[in-house]
Amino acid sequence: MSELASPEVRNINAEQVLAHLPMRAAVDALKQALLQGYDPALAHPRASAAVEHGEFLMMPSEFGDYAGIKILTLGPDNPRKGAPLIQGSYFLFDADTLSPLAVIDGPALTAIRTPAVSALGIEMLAAPDASRLVVFGTGPQAEYHVRAAAAVREISSVRIVGRSSNKTARLVETLISEGFNAKAGEADDVENADIIACCTSSQEPLFDGDKVQNGAVVVAMGSHSPDARETDDALARRAAFYVEDVDTALREAGDAVIAVQRHLLRREDLVGLSSLVLDGKRDPSRPALFKTVGMGWQDLVTAKALFENLPG
Repeated sequence: MSELASPEVRNINAEQVLAHLPMRAAVDALKQALLQGYDPALAHPRASAAVEHGEFLMMPSEFGDYAGIKILTLGPDNPRKGAPLIQGSYFLFDADTLSPLAVIDGPALTAIRTPAVSALGIEMLAAPDASRLVVFGTGPQAEYHVRAAAAVREISSVRIVGRSSNKTARLVETLISEGFNAKAGEADDVENADIIACCTSSQEPLFDGDKVQNGAVVVAMGSHSPDARETDDALARRAAFYVEDVDTALREAGDAVIAVQRHLLRREDLVGLSSLVLDGKRDPSRPALFKTVGMGWQDLVTAKALFENLPG
């Protein structure tokens, strides 16, 4: 009896992810999936499992010819041990046979996927001439969100608002070396911003939402628990509020959960990303708030784009 030959499983490291998944391509892949009719409401929910020194996070998904799952580990004590806080891999499969196709560096894929989702929101919601960007945070997501915004708009200035002056200065230096007009900023810089990106681990609002100008876009991705938020009551009261998926947001997105609990908006006021992409309308008379928590379908769609773009 002959055995079926196993398909070659490609191992895709972080350098290959960054080389073969341009930000613009990731944004286009996400947008195209929604235009083709993918409904985020049908996405598998993320799962987690506690272990002695942290937890496993598991995000499965299926779309078209592919299925996949991202498995990450979160080790809160890792930084003092000299190990990364988040580690893991994305596993890509053929949807028909469930044969493995590729193992992809998980943090690198996430480093592109998360800001690409934000960039899709910016592309749909920001004015065509939006150019002034304020970013809260100094970590990798803050850095990649600058590049993501620049993939969909001509960015004329970047202000980085961080708690650590040293980390802020390092990120500013990196961005200047890439050609951005970047400087250290402060929270009140939101008054003059066209685009505001919240990329922090803060549990409390970062700025006064009354200072955000009408027509500006705020993307908030730093928190994904129902009791934490980066934006305040004032912004929730004023803004057109967009989320990846309404049910997911009301489970995991504190910015939305708290706003609904405080009767600042109703569940029906939340607009899903699919509706935004298919409808394409924005309201320049109000700020727009796009709150994301990350969903498995986004990893699958970007992993597919990466896999199909690999040479050979």
